[in-house]
Amino acid sequence: MTTPLRRTMPNVSTRGAGRPLAPLSRKVILAFASVYLIWGSTYLAIQIAIETLPPLLMAGTRFLIAGTALYVASRIRGAQPPTSTHWRSTAIVGALLFLGGNGALVMGEQRVPSGLAALLLSIIPLWMVLLGSREHNAKLGPRVLAGLCLGLAGIALLVGPNEVLGHGRVDPLGAAILLVGSLTWACGSLYSRRSLLPQSTLLAASMEMIAGGLFLTVAGLALGEGPAFEITTISLRSALAVTYLITFGSLLGFTAYSWLLTHSTPARVSTYAYVNPVVAVFLGWMIAKEPVTLRTVLATSVIVSAVVLMISHRVLPVTAEDKKAVAEEEVTTVVPCD
Repeated sequence: MTTPLRRTMPNVSTRGAGRPLAPLSRKVILAFASVYLIWGSTYLAIQIAIETLPPLLMAGTRFLIAGTALYVASRIRGAQPPTSTHWRSTAIVGALLFLGGNGALVMGEQRVPSGLAALLLSIIPLWMVLLGSREHNAKLGPRVLAGLCLGLAGIALLVGPNEVLGHGRVDPLGAAILLVGSLTWACGSLYSRRSLLPQSTLLAASMEMIAGGLFLTVAGLALGEGPAFEITTISLRSALAVTYLITFGSLLGFTAYSWLLTHSTPARVSTYAYVNPVVAVFLGWMIAKEPVTLRTVLATSVIVSAVVLMISHRVLPVTAEDKKAVAEEEVTTVVPCD
């Protein structure tokens, strides 16, 4: 979709401890509904879009248009002009997030149904916790270890042999592409925390999308998608799907998410990570007639449970210096790479 957001939040534990929260307002409920439903539906929209459009060129065009629109909007709202250092940092982040993450998604969805692709990419928080724990020299507590084991078990269940719970397993190559993409996205998310980016979140996100869109377009042309592209072969449903991805997935969804970061808690905002794959599996079954087997149901339950455990963990620093570093770090929630 878009990019990780860096925003200073109140010191609220992901376990929900602290002062009582105010009741959810109508605007907050609508914003959550937008993030849940829109981001959960973009996986299906991608699969429809690549029916008659080359995947990498489709994704590149999408992010170039959305990124440019956000860039103009952020500058109109008073964001300072970015420096060359900002462009260099956002180019690296854009390459990891969009070329590596979203590029893997659009390529993987050529072999894997949209709902199962969303399920495989939902393990991004697992990579984030594992890589982040190494960065902070932190201990992996029982909750994290349980989540890790559950996540690996869910993936093994999805790609295991047909003798396990019958047919319906995920294509191994498609699954591998998606798993590599989830790791690349997590690396880009962590790198963005340390890199020098514009103060404006909207401006930084727009620059990352523009850079990522350029990388995706170049990759698509390098892989021969240009000569194979024929505008007369684009179906109406594919064209509408791309329009939906740009306007709803990248612009409206991102705006709702950005607004939520200042009107809710990190724990609540992070719930999209385990709601989106369930929405994606349901929409794939209801609209695209994607099969939902016993294997799919069990794997969904296992992986979503793993994500819940990983997101709700608390980092346990090893040393006093690490403890201080963790306490001072901004709370970051991760946007999915659809």
